[in-house]
Parts: sequence; structure tokens; C-alpha cells
Amino acid sequence: MIMNFIKLAVLMFLALFVSPAAIPAAEMEVASKQVVIIGGDRDYPPYEFLDKSGQPAGYNVDLTRAIADVMGMNVEFRFGGWSEMRNGLMNGSIGVLQGISFSEDRTRTLSFSPPHTIINHAIFARKETPVVSSIEELRGKQIIVFQDGIMHDYLTSLGFAPNLVMTETPADALRLLASGKHDYAVLAMLPGMYIIREHRLSNLVPVAKSISIQKYCYAVKKGNEELLARFNEGLAILKKTGQYQEIYDRWLGVLGPPKVPWEKLVRYGALLLGALILILAGTVIWSRTLQKQVAQRTAELALEASERKHALDELKLHQDKLIQADKMTSLGILVAGVAHEINNPNGLILLNMPILKDVYLDAAEVLEERYRSQGDFTMGGLPYSRMRDEVPHLLDEMQEGANRIKRIVEELKDFARQDSSAAVEPVDVNVVARAAVRLVDSSIRSSTTRFEARYAPSLPHILGNGQRIEQVVVNLILNACQALPDMEHGICLTTSHDQTAGTIVLTVVDEGSGITPEHISRLTDPFFTTKRESGGTGLGLSVSATIVKEHNGSLQFDSTPGSGTTVTLILPEPARN
Repeated sequence: MIMNFIKLAVLMFLALFVSPAAIPAAEMEVASKQVVIIGGDRDYPPYEFLDKSGQPAGYNVDLTRAIADVMGMNVEFRFGGWSEMRNGLMNGSIGVLQGISFSEDRTRTLSFSPPHTIINHAIFARKETPVVSSIEELRGKQIIVFQDGIMHDYLTSLGFAPNLVMTETPADALRLLASGKHDYAVLAMLPGMYIIREHRLSNLVPVAKSISIQKYCYAVKKGNEELLARFNEGLAILKKTGQYQEIYDRWLGVLGPPKVPWEKLVRYGALLLGALILILAGTVIWSRTLQKQVAQRTAELALEASERKHALDELKLHQDKLIQADKMTSLGILVAGVAHEINNPNGLILLNMPILKDVYLDAAEVLEERYRSQGDFTMGGLPYSRMRDEVPHLLDEMQEGANRIKRIVEELKDFARQDSSAAVEPVDVNVVARAAVRLVDSSIRSSTTRFEARYAPSLPHILGNGQRIEQVVVNLILNACQALPDMEHGICLTTSHDQTAGTIVLTVVDEGSGITPEHISRLTDPFFTTKRESGGTGLGLSVSATIVKEHNGSLQFDSTPGSGTTVTLILPEPARN
């Protein structure tokens, strides 16, 4: 009893009065004699595995041994399946896992060291399997992972659990995939390539090489942070002394491209740089002599080319003017003769067509009576029941065709007419625009349900020929109607007064198909049209441009293909005295 009391008193004295620094030192000495059980995966090369003789080997093993040496610890390795090792850490049969990926979820039960390396994970597949580039593309596929690994946890958190096929080791996962079973395997890149090479699984390839990057650490069960601190300290020492880099290069650097020594790079670089300097110096001396000659000759050639280009441009311009003048002269003579020859027979058609239509309408009652009393009969080689509906349409089409011929001839005559001696008088653009809208009302109603006209109040009058300005507006509205793809697209006509510029402005905006940029500059060329297949002559805008020019005005076009066209007619106010 007395001895026990004395021992208890000594312990209390030490606890209360002995320097705190003395206790860790004593504990360190005791701890250094204790065996720390290190858990590792038996088949996770090159990080940790059992070699051919059954001994622990790999990057993790050499790193742990180096930490044990520098910290004076006694360690014992215990290798097995990964799930077994994780369970051993939790039940206390294993003190430290030397290689485990960090995750927030795992921190609830484990404490981690700073990462001693980084592991990239990849998707592996058979060569004939469709290539994927991301984890999301694995939805609905069968995915092989090794049980309780970080990819098992990660894919489960993403909702892939029903599609996962578990194996004990990465090697088992790749062998299963190589045998033709399941679709893909998700493993760490370096172990995957190592296993493929060692086991000659030549039908497997990585199809996505960096789908997840994980921190690879030491870990202990929560509450055992003191042991983890010793491993952290040892790892820091190894990194300072360079031992860590030696171990890393020995195991993980060999699978990458070989590193060239720094000294050799400097030596070869100096030799190459010296040779380049000598070559450069000679080249500079030689090139400077040539540079002066080249610069002088280049200036001469540039001047000569500029003069030639200017002469060619002048020649082409004069040639174009001569061709255009000759063409216009010939065209005027041709148009005058053709217009007269066409107008005479066309006038007879226009005169006789209303009479023929009246004749048919008068005979229709007799024909209908016969049809009701005797049944169907032949008329012009076709049944009357069909012809009674067709004939009025045929007559209307013939009438419209004759009117179209008349309009084309009039446009040709206007185009060819060279005199501008038409009567000049004050013209109200609003009155002209309203008259034009009335003239083409049937075309507007057959083209769109959304026509709008906005007339500015109290527009100043211009000096000109109202009938010819009206012809321009008619052409602009008809062009807008022809550009509309359906009845739902609209046309808007507006007039306005630009007091600053002293001009009257009329715009026609359509929601049609638009005009391509390469056609904009040719819109007013004679006989140019984008509607040739639908009967366009290419004279409307050409005649309009001539009329506008006679009135000292301008036509401007702004169009976006697929969005519509805006045409702006600008006419000047008369000069004020």
C-alpha cells in the first residue's frame, strides 16, 4: 500500500511540475519502438503492389520506408484487397493507409496528410467500343470500377450506382473489360496503363485521359492525428532533402518521357547558340547589301506597277463608257421599232378581248340550257362541264397577258426616250403616292394583308413631272409585292420632310426575301433582274433611276437577305429666292 501510494505521488508530481517538453520526448522514444501497421493495396502498380516474390513494392512503399527511416519509426506493411484495407483502418488493425484519394465525404471518418502526388483518372474501353470523352456520356452504360476506390465513391455520388460492376482490384477490372464483358472501366490512368502493358491487354485503350484529378495522401482514422503528424513531418523532410523527388522519378517518372539533364541542355544550347550567332552575323552582312538593292528595285517596280494600273483603269473606264454609249444608241433604235411593231397587234388583242368575253357571256345562257336539257357535250374538243369554268379564266389570263405586254413596251419606250422636256410643275409627293397606291391596289391585296401607308402632313411641293414620279413609286411598290414570300409579310410606305437637307423623302419597306450584297450595286442596270423566271424584265428600276436622275434626286437601297429591303427615294425641294 505504501509503495503504491509513493508511485501515485511521483506520477502526480511529474504531471504537475515536470517540463512539458520532457513528456513528448519520452513518448517519442516509446512510440519509435512501437510497430506502425501500414495498409496497402496488393495490386495497384506502380504505386503499391506485391512483387513476384510476394514482397511489398512500389512508390508508396519506398516513400513510407524513407519517412520511417528519417523519423525513427518501426513500420510493418500489410497488403490485401482495397476494401479489406479500408475496413482494417476503421477497426484499428491498420494504423495508416499509405495511398488513398482525398474526398470531403471521407473526411467524416478519416484524417488526411497533404497530398504526396496527384492521380489522373481515365475511361478505358476496348478498341472497337464507341469513343466517349466525358463521364456524362457513360449514362446507361455498364461501368467497371474496383470496390471502395475513389471512382466507386465518385460515380455513386453522380447517380451511376445501378450501372457499376465491382471488382477487387484494378487488374481484375481491366481483365474483365478485355474479356469482352461490360462497356467501360474507370480507373487511375497510371495504374491502368501499367496493368495493360504488364498483362499485355492489347485490345484496351484509354479513350478519355483526364476525367477526374484526385489528391493522393496518407490517411488515419479520426482521433489518430498524432501519428499522422509524424508522417506529415517526415514527408516534409524528404521533400527538403530531395529524397522524395528521387523516389518519385524512380517509380512514376519512368512512364513519362525521359528527362534531359540540365547541364547537358546548357552545353548543347551554348554550342548551338554560338553557331547560330556566327551564321546570323554572316547573314546580316550579306542581307544588308542585298536589302538596299531590293529596296531600290522594289520602289521602281511599285512605281511602274502603279502607273500601269492607273493606265489600265483609265483605259477600261473609257472602254466601258464607249460600250455603254454604243449599246444605248443601238438599244434606243431597236426599242422604237419593236415597240411600234408590238403595239399594233397587241392593241387589236386589247380591243377584241372584251368583245369576246361579252360574246361568251351572252352565249353562256344558251349553252347552260342545252347542258341541262341534253346533258354534257363536247366544246372545243373538251367536255362543256369543264370548259364553262375554264373559258372565263382563259379570257382573263389573255387580257392580263396583253396588258402586261403593253406595260413592258411602255417601259421600253420610257427607257429609250432621251429627251427630258416633260412639263415641269409643282408636285405634291403625297398626292402622287396615293395615286400610285390606288393604281396597284389589286397587286397589293393579292400579295399581303399588312400594307400600311403613312403620309407626312403639309409636305412642300417639288418641281417635276408628277406622272413620271408616280411611275417610280408604282415600280417600287410592285417590286416590294413581288419580294414577299406570303401574305403575312407586310409593306410600309412613308413620306417625310427633311428640313435640314431640304429634301422630300419617300421610303418603301418590305419584309421580303431581301437582296444579296453582290446584287445591290446592279439593281438599276438595264435588263438586270433576280425575278427572270417569274417574268421580270429588269427595266422597272432602270427606268425609275433615269426618272429620279432627271429630277436631281437619288434612289438608295438597304437590304439584308432574309429580312427585307428598304428603298429610299430622295427628291430636292425647289430653290427659294
